[in-house]
Amino acid sequence: MNLLIENEFLKVEANAYGAELHSIKTKNNVTEFLWNGDENYWKYHAPILFPIVGKVSENKYRVDGNTYELPQHGFGRVCNYELINKSQDSLEFLLKYNEKTLEIYPYKFSLKVKYTLINNSIKVSYTVDNLDDKDIYFSVGAHPAFLCSIEEGETIDDYYFEFSEKETTSIMELSPITGLYTNKNIPYLDNENTILLSKDVFKNDALVFNNLKSNKIHLKSKNHNKYMSMDFSGFPYLGLWSKPTGAPFVCIEPWYGHADYEGFTGEFKDREGVEKLEIGSTFECSYILEFFS
Repeated sequence: MNLLIENEFLKVEANAYGAELHSIKTKNNVTEFLWNGDENYWKYHAPILFPIVGKVSENKYRVDGNTYELPQHGFGRVCNYELINKSQDSLEFLLKYNEKTLEIYPYKFSLKVKYTLINNSIKVSYTVDNLDDKDIYFSVGAHPAFLCSIEEGETIDDYYFEFSEKETTSIMELSPITGLYTNKNIPYLDNENTILLSKDVFKNDALVFNNLKSNKIHLKSKNHNKYMSMDFSGFPYLGLWSKPTGAPFVCIEPWYGHADYEGFTGEFKDREGVEKLEIGSTFECSYILEFFS
């Protein structure tokens, strides 16, 4: 069952399964911004990526010489969370280690996910606590999908991304065969702040940036003034993705961490972008979604 929070500007639904957002509507004209999870394209809405982002090589990784297996993006998106706080305009969920998680991820942790409405925006907060008697290692990220057909008759070709700064930057090259990074960077933007969208943009999978000057990105239509933005300040990586079939959504993904490089066989703690959390310590990060209609 979906849980509802709302304020003067927004009406938002989330579910304890995956602690996942299911709907984001503006109240002034009842515009839906979040992808509906149509399984013909992609069954998720806004999954949470934990304790990995992307893939580990052959779905296997190593901790202290022992080998474990994790599916792409980990297990955070397919677990039942506990609802620990609810108010008119906020929800907070908890995922804590258990016997099943320890079999595939040998660390004792808690992950809290909080949604807070602030005027026409949603603050999405992640808190990871180390409950173990040793340092723990993890990655965490978001994968929300937003409609690219807000108005009837539109397609993805009617939309574009706009960064808050002009960028001269590259994207990390993904192998279409392994889904891992090749350790090569591909020049992508040259003193530009816009990316015109089409299904061809994602023909080689996600666009992944790791050196942006911008801390905000907007998703806009060429046809109207309804749009959304994300403030991803602090996140070292940003992924942009959609199905390369012209699916009517795009994902904007702030990450701490990323998929393995091809050929990586080291320890989990030595993966690029992984976060180390010392005994008794807490990791916190957040991003903000803002909606205009």
